[in-house]
Amino acid sequence: MTSTPLRTGADYIASIKADGRSVFVNGERVDDVTTHPAFRGAVASIGRLYDIAADPANRERMTFTSPSTGGPVLRCFQIPHSAADLTARRAFHEQWARATCGLMGRTPDHVAGFFCGYAAKPSVIARGGAHFAQNLQRFYEHIRDTHQYVSYTIVPPQIDRSKPAHRQSDPTLYAGVVEERDDGIVLSGAQQLGTGSILSDWIQISCIQPLQPGDENYAFNVVVPTRHAGVKLYSRRAFAQQATNSFDYPLTGRFDETDALLVLDKVFIPWEHVFIYRNIEICRDQWWKTPAHAYGNHQAQTRYAVKMKFLLGIAQRLNEMTGNAGNPAVNVAMGELAAHVQTIESMLHAQEAMSSMDDEGVLWPSVATLYAVMSLQSEEYPRMVDMVREMAGGSLIMQPSSLSDFDNPDIAADIDRYVHSAHATARERVGLMRLAWDLIGSEFGGRHMQYEKFYGGASYLVKQNMLRTYNMADATSLVDAALALPPF
Repeated sequence: MTSTPLRTGADYIASIKADGRSVFVNGERVDDVTTHPAFRGAVASIGRLYDIAADPANRERMTFTSPSTGGPVLRCFQIPHSAADLTARRAFHEQWARATCGLMGRTPDHVAGFFCGYAAKPSVIARGGAHFAQNLQRFYEHIRDTHQYVSYTIVPPQIDRSKPAHRQSDPTLYAGVVEERDDGIVLSGAQQLGTGSILSDWIQISCIQPLQPGDENYAFNVVVPTRHAGVKLYSRRAFAQQATNSFDYPLTGRFDETDALLVLDKVFIPWEHVFIYRNIEICRDQWWKTPAHAYGNHQAQTRYAVKMKFLLGIAQRLNEMTGNAGNPAVNVAMGELAAHVQTIESMLHAQEAMSSMDDEGVLWPSVATLYAVMSLQSEEYPRMVDMVREMAGGSLIMQPSSLSDFDNPDIAADIDRYVHSAHATARERVGLMRLAWDLIGSEFGGRHMQYEKFYGGASYLVKQNMLRTYNMADATSLVDAALALPPF
C-alpha cells in the first residue's frame, strides 16, 4: 500500500469545501462551511492543527510509522504497547491542545483514540461476528493511513428519558435501524451531541447510554461520511457569527467548534461500515471492555489540563496587570488555582505511570485514575472560573464597548487616560480583559462552563464509573484487619 502524504491544513480545507454536506444554521442551509462566518474560524483552527502535525520540525513528536504503508501517520492513531507509547501520544495531544488553548474538545485526535481502543481489542467486536471486527480493523487502518477526522454522536436526544428507546412515541425518534438490505442497513432518527461533527470527514454513530432488551435496533456502531445523502446537521447557536473581530472576541471567533443535532433521513450504511449490529451487550462493552473510552479520554484530559493551565495563566496576567500579584490574599487564591491545575496534570501522568497490560497484551491507562479526575471535573472548572471572576472584580465589566472606541480620537483619549494600568497601555489592558471575558463571561464562555460540567455525562454516571473501577476490596481489607486485631 502506498503511503498518503501527511495532510496539511490546505488539504483538509479543500477536502470539505462545498462538498455537499447538509449543515443548517439560522434557518438556512450552509453552502460552504469553510467560508461561512459561523464555521470558518473553527475550520481554520483545525487546518492549523494539521499544519502543525505536517511540519517536518514536529515529525518525531507528531507522527509514527504506519505498519501498513511505512509512511508517517498521526501519532493519535498509534495503539500504545507501553507506558512510553502512551506518553508519546500525550505529547501529540498536548501540542494540538496548546494550539487551541484547550478550548476545542473534539479535535481529530479525540475519536481517533476510540478507534485505537476498538482496534486494540478486536476480540470484543468479534463476539458479534468476525466480519464486524474485520470491518472495523480495515476502517481504522483507512483513517489512520489517510489522516481522517472522525467525530461522533453517541447520545440519543432528550425526549422522554423515562422510557427505553423502543418505547418512545415514535420508533424513529432515536437513531435506529429501519431496514436491513443485502448490501447494508438503513438508519433514521436523531442523535446528539455532534460536537465538531460539522467540521469532520466522518461521523461515528453509536450509543453510550444503557440499552434494554427490545432496543436492539439502536444497538450498533457505524460510520458515515459527513457529506452522505440523508445526513443533516443542525448547528446550535453559532457564537462565532457574533464575533465581529479578533480583538473583542479573541477566542470565540477561532475556537467555537459548535455542537449539532444529527438527523438521519433513511441513511444507507454499507456493511463494510457496520462494526456492531443489533447487539446490546457488545454495544455496551465496546466502551468499557476495550480501552476505547480510556484512550479517548486520555486525550480529553490532556486537553483539559491545557485549558486549566490557560485559565491559570489568565488569572496571573490579570493580577500582574492590576498590580495585585503580590497581595497575600491573591497569592492564597492563586495557590489554590495552581493546586487544581497541578493535580489534574499529575493525574494525567499517573494514568501512564500506572498503566497495565491485560491478558491479551493490551495496554490500558489507569482507568481508576482517569475516572477520579473526571469525577471532579464538573466541580473543579466552575470553581476555578469563579475564583478568577473574584480576582478580576468589576474590571471585567467596565470595559469599552468595542474595538471601534479606539478608532475615535476623542473617545480613545479618555480611554487611554482612565483605562490604562501601571504596567500596560489601555489597549493592552482591554485586550487582556477581552480575552478573559471571552473565556468566562461570553456566550462562548458559558457554553464551556456547561461543557465541562457534563463532559463525561451526568456527574453521577462518572462517579459510578469511578466506583466500578476502584479497588474497594483493598480499602475494606483495612477495616477487616482493624476489626481482627487481638484484644489488649
